[in-house]
Amino acid sequence: MRQPKQERAIQTREAIIRAAAEVFDEYGFAGASISRILQRAGVTAGALYFHFGSKEGLAKAVMSAQPDTIVPLLQSQGLQRLVDITLIWARQLQADPLLRAGVRLTGEQDSFGLRDSSPYQEWSQIMEDCLRVAQEKGELQAGVEPWELAELVVEACTGMQMYAAAKSGRADLLDRVVRMWRLLLPGVAVPAVISRTELDPARVGPAVEAMARTASSGEAVG
Repeated sequence: MRQPKQERAIQTREAIIRAAAEVFDEYGFAGASISRILQRAGVTAGALYFHFGSKEGLAKAVMSAQPDTIVPLLQSQGLQRLVDITLIWARQLQADPLLRAGVRLTGEQDSFGLRDSSPYQEWSQIMEDCLRVAQEKGELQAGVEPWELAELVVEACTGMQMYAAAKSGRADLLDRVVRMWRLLLPGVAVPAVISRTELDPARVGPAVEAMARTASSGEAVG
């Protein structure tokens, strides 16, 4: 079992990441001052620098935390799991500042001296894993390469959320995700799988709401 001191350190780190995400989401990297993050987190500067070393290190931690807002909510397998990732992602971008901040920082990282493709690569690997399972289950058409399709979905979602952010503040992002799959599935999935793949955003709603309740009740620093 972890000792209380270790638990406190974990809680402190999580509180800093959450607070930083809220500030980065609101102000971007340039406008997110350390003092504002510390005030939001309710911790000392020593605690922040102990865990992250620098503002850039903290930004990288927020960028890397994106899957934590989605993967724990997944229960499906194969191609449906990949679809569910994108549906939850679209919902969470409207609800979770940690995901929004990670997406924002990944997109503007050149402005603070980073060129880190690992957040995109991690998503590609997560999606490729889903597609490897789909391939083993016979869900994909012959010739569909899991890694190629995974990268395509990451690329499409990256551009899609940028377009939706500019056009509607992402209010229509879920509709765009559903449209993407309606157009894409006939080219990658076998007919029997297309007919049973669920695209209704309502299927992921309860999981997202449950995570939101957990996050709002579990951020206190021990």
